[in-house]
Amino acid sequence: MIAIQGMPVDVRTADGVADAYLAYPDDGAPHPGVLVIQDGFGVRPGLRSLADRIAAHGYTVLLPNAYYRHGRAPVIELPDFIDPAQRPEIFQQVIPMIRELTPELLRSDAAAYLEWLAAAPQVAAGKVGVTGYCMGARLAVLVAALFPGRVGAVAGFHGGPLVTDTPDSPHRTVGNITGELYFAHAGEDDHMTPDHIARFDEALATAGLRYRTEVYEGAEHGFTQADTSAYDPEAAERHYRELLALFDRTLPAGGSPSVSGNSVGGDGSGVAG
Repeated sequence: MIAIQGMPVDVRTADGVADAYLAYPDDGAPHPGVLVIQDGFGVRPGLRSLADRIAAHGYTVLLPNAYYRHGRAPVIELPDFIDPAQRPEIFQQVIPMIRELTPELLRSDAAAYLEWLAAAPQVAAGKVGVTGYCMGARLAVLVAALFPGRVGAVAGFHGGPLVTDTPDSPHRTVGNITGELYFAHAGEDDHMTPDHIARFDEALATAGLRYRTEVYEGAEHGFTQADTSAYDPEAAERHYRELLALFDRTLPAGGSPSVSGNSVGGDGSGVAG
């Protein structure tokens, strides 16, 4: 791990100013850019620590507050340890803000975030990586589909919903994606049932994408988030290994880009237990 700098930054959007957290290696050199898309609970110390860890591997990481239209983070008051079973009112507060993030607003906001990264002196030229958590995994797919020329890799963890019956369902947009994908689903997650996972993988395979999906058996929705009751240390470490390996082989300063073709796995589905 290398020393990093972490600092608040403001990103001007079409609708105002999004507050964000920036983390980057403290070596004076530009590094590949990574956009981290929050979970439903929003930007908080735990997510900033996650951004720090990615940055320490050699990336410049931008973590914007997706709820900036409602104020600067933290938009709602959160306990240090989040247990939704004990604090159900948290969902009542965040669900309306999640529903406000329409594809139109996401296109506008993501354009601003990607432009900011492209102009930042800490960011190397070239495509960026995008990773999202819970609702952020859904948004990560949409960002990669909306900006295929800018996104070289996309990852999602305990995401959902990735398959819906709506016209803007993420699985219906993947044909536009040009980067490599990695998705890790929680084994215990009503947001992504085995049927949902199969339909998502079918869409990725049909699009001829480079991808891999896995199910982390026994893990719960939210397993990467250390400040929540769903946290699973083993699954969280596995997530870091897979995420950083994806970025290392696809982003400018990483290894050689993957060859074209379908997923790792051989059977076309990309699913592993």
